[in-house]
Amino acid sequence: MDEDCLGGINQIRMARERIIVVDDEEDILKLVDYNLTKEGYRVSVAVTGEEALVKAKAEQPDLIILDLMLPGIDGLDVYRALRANPATSKIPIIMLTARGEEADIVAGLELGADDYITKPFSPKVLVARVRSVLRRNATTVKVTDEIDKIEIHGITIEPGKHLVKVNGIPVELTLTEFRILHFLARRPGWVFTRYQLVEASRGENADVTDRSVDVHIASLRRKLGPAGKCLETVRGVGYKLAE
Repeated sequence: MDEDCLGGINQIRMARERIIVVDDEEDILKLVDYNLTKEGYRVSVAVTGEEALVKAKAEQPDLIILDLMLPGIDGLDVYRALRANPATSKIPIIMLTARGEEADIVAGLELGADDYITKPFSPKVLVARVRSVLRRNATTVKVTDEIDKIEIHGITIEPGKHLVKVNGIPVELTLTEFRILHFLARRPGWVFTRYQLVEASRGENADVTDRSVDVHIASLRRKLGPAGKCLETVRGVGYKLAE
């Protein structure tokens, strides 16, 4: 069988997830649209934050690729609006940002973005990131209560319900924060490197940066209140949850 036939079969077998791409640069939109459509995804585009919010609510996509530098409502405000709306709060979001804009990356991660890609980017990397986020999201949806809840230092973690409580009070965590906390809580006293935490929480295709893990840990400590002190830094190594 020739390569063209094989390519056609592969495309038929691919999942047909819907993706909204939000960017005001026509060249970027065409590049992303072309490469994702080629992989079998259903793609729609938006050039402003306002248009993105309307389309996200109407189309209920499986993923949104969101540029941070937009006319009118900027990307971070669009992200906040999507998360604040129950109809769109669970949609995975990959942020696009100009290379070197570390402040934007940190802000996006702190808000709970599922991943980020810096411009300029490789189309192959983009597709790999999209697949990774969609795969992680599908796995999360299928999580069950097979693993017993964990109770430590006043923190209760119920993986099947994706629920965390501190002294009986629910705490809202992002998916990445939840996975980091759960990973550490399953092995109290064990020390894990930042790389191990990234692998456990975001998958092998994520950018491994000390800064991204530090941001999530800082956010966890803040959200957990006094219990956050149990997330301990092991200088020169990584982090652990106190026994």
